[in-house]
Amino acid sequence: MENAYYIHNALIVNEGKRFSGSLLLSGGVIAEVFHGNAPADFPMPPNTIEIDAKQQYLLPGVIDDHVHFREPGLTEKGDICTESRAAVAGGVTSYMEMPNTIPNATTLEIVENKFELASQKSLANYSFFLGATNDNIAEIVNADPADICGVKLFMGASTGNMLVDDPDTLREIFTKSPLLIVVHAEEESIIHQNLKEFKEKYGEDIPPSAHPLIRSGEACYFSSQKAVNLARKYNSRLHLAHLSSAKELEFLRNDIPLAEKKITGEVCIHHLWFDDRDYQDLGSRIKWNPAIKSANDRIGLFEGVLNNKIDLIATDHAPHLEWEKENPYSGCPSGGPLIQHSLVAMFGFFQLGMITVERIVEKMCHAPAILYRIGKRGFIRKGYMADIVLVDPDDPWTVETENILYKCGWSPFEGVTFKSRVTQTWVNGHLVYDRGRFNESKKGERLIFNSPHPPDPFS
Repeated sequence: MENAYYIHNALIVNEGKRFSGSLLLSGGVIAEVFHGNAPADFPMPPNTIEIDAKQQYLLPGVIDDHVHFREPGLTEKGDICTESRAAVAGGVTSYMEMPNTIPNATTLEIVENKFELASQKSLANYSFFLGATNDNIAEIVNADPADICGVKLFMGASTGNMLVDDPDTLREIFTKSPLLIVVHAEEESIIHQNLKEFKEKYGEDIPPSAHPLIRSGEACYFSSQKAVNLARKYNSRLHLAHLSSAKELEFLRNDIPLAEKKITGEVCIHHLWFDDRDYQDLGSRIKWNPAIKSANDRIGLFEGVLNNKIDLIATDHAPHLEWEKENPYSGCPSGGPLIQHSLVAMFGFFQLGMITVERIVEKMCHAPAILYRIGKRGFIRKGYMADIVLVDPDDPWTVETENILYKCGWSPFEGVTFKSRVTQTWVNGHLVYDRGRFNESKKGERLIFNSPHPPDPFS
């Protein structure tokens, strides 16, 4: 029988509030929420383990809607087991994985094969995107929106065979998809012209600092505008992934509740943390698509988080081998690992007075549950799944090779000292991570979607 847990003396953060309280986790769910301690005569289950949180922050588990775990086909970089271990160590209890594995997940059969792998390997809860192509509209139409988180659409920027540039196909996707449409928006024609100019100037020795000039703000804005125009024309649900320029916030609203929005947007940790000045020291380690851009873009994106134009915060966790990232520009893959450090990075902003813990929980826990209509997750509520994280706000540690859990073995945060530490993580009531130790006896569960919207506390 799975143990029950009584976590008391915690600083609970949930639905825009924080309070000293306690939780009882039993049967995989949050059985009780107490303000203060449980009454002395409260009947605890016989197998209850008591945990004194010592005023650590107790949060709903983070839901990361944008990761690349590399399985199948690219498992030298990462796999579902290794990257989900890093996830739970970072307080991420659920993730949604992108389709650009090998083979590309562009059929429902391939997507189901990934679900089967995750059921055997993943320590966190999981879902997988179906990838759009110019010729798989039948797969998209037949997808069950209760079982699959969304369809990933690469508009203008190609990944494998998933560039969708046919106008008729785009119209069909935006009119017929039963799934949320999640778009990577960069205009390839603009990128190609910029790349041509830099190759003429530098040959193969293009400096990493040129990346945001090649994959420019103009390329992002042009493609995002195209996606938004299609969504508005056909009244589709559209989510703009990994926004990287402040100008793109023009397409987003903050005057209606998230549950009512048809067009939404996310920002990733690296676009909030780094800007183009960091290429000098970190080079291709911070080469992502879309590119990390100017300080003004970083500031504008952060303001979008605070003013609710940006709806959620994700990672775009995308591990590559360290030697690959040392290749010359044209041969250096874009992307980097982040999921282990996303929550403590946001706590770093909190400790600088830039954001509240309540807003962090809103954007990393509540908002993904609302946007994706995830059933009974993302909130601390009685009867909800017991996906829970404890964070010690005063336990400094430095990111070093020895404590990096990614299979690729490196991080763009190496050498950074975080003041906060994730101490314990529960997934479906199972204590999967406890101060550096993992209990892998129980795996995560498949996420279920299209449940009734959780009431939006931020309306």
